[in-house]
Formats: sequence, C-alpha cells, structure tokens
Amino acid sequence: MNAGYGLTVRWSLEDAPDDAPDQLREYVVGTSIARFMFLDGLAFKVWRMREGEWFEGTYVFDSEQERQVFRDGFEQGAAQAPGSAIIGSAPTDIEEWEVVAIAEGPAGFRRGAGPSVS
Repeated sequence: MNAGYGLTVRWSLEDAPDDAPDQLREYVVGTSIARFMFLDGLAFKVWRMREGEWFEGTYVFDSEQERQVFRDGFEQGAAQAPGSAIIGSAPTDIEEWEVVAIAEGPAGFRRGAGPSVS
C-alpha cells in the first residue's frame, strides 16, 4: 500500500491584480471545493497561498494513472483555468512528487474555508 501520488500546480501572484487573493478565496470556497470533493481518484486537495508571491493547488491521488489523467486534462486548458483567469497568467509550475507518508494528527483533517475567508 502507498500513501498516494502528489501533484502541485502553482501560479505566480507577483503581477496579479491587487484583488486576486480575495477573488481566489471566493472562487475556491464558493465553487472549487465542491468540484474537487467529487473528483474520482483524488484523496485530498489543499489550496495554498502567499499573498503577493504564489497560489497553488496541492493534490494527492490514489494512483499514478488517476494523477496522470487529471494532469493531462488540466494541462490542455491550464491557461484558461479559473485560477489563470483570476490571476491573469497560466501556471508557472506543474510538478509531480512522491508522497512518502501521511500522518493524520489528533485534530483530524479539516475541510472548508481558511481563516481569511469569512
């Protein structure tokens, strides 16, 4: 058994509009979470951001094949993806990585909006 197969998609926020972080939060919480909750083969996804620096989606899939199917489909339309439209540019990096292990702590996994979303 393995812990999964990782994929990161990252955009630069250096030249993004000033309101991009707020728009990204609204899009992720209002639309994107629901979409990914039902994506076959996805174990989990985390959206991360450092305002003014970068925004990314971090994915863990159950199999290499499911990761590859998602990546192939995403890359075909990456420049037109909702995140790209909000940010004003395509992703700067799409990277596969090894999941060595996953530990769930006593607080458990959470889902939903982060502290910057009311």
